[in-house]
Amino acid sequence: MPKKDFAKNTIFVKKVDMRTLAFRFSDIVDKIYSLSIEEKVELKNLLENNIAETRRNEIATNYAKTREEEKSGKLEFPSDINELKNIL
Repeated sequence: MPKKDFAKNTIFVKKVDMRTLAFRFSDIVDKIYSLSIEEKVELKNLLENNIAETRRNEIATNYAKTREEEKSGKLEFPSDINELKNIL
């Protein structure tokens, strides 16, 4: 699937039974604008929930990686506050 580059009017491709459907981002936006207010609210809620779930999964993955690094001794934090500030 092509990468998303909204500024360049990306084409989204989805394979469906030996056929390929392509959608430009602007076409998708136009379709969204043509939805009823109820459909737009539902789409907004779906996207917000999806974004929250994606973020939670990212946090869980990063937590698991950090725990593994900690257990293997690869995770180190300096005791000097100035050194810690430089890292951040």
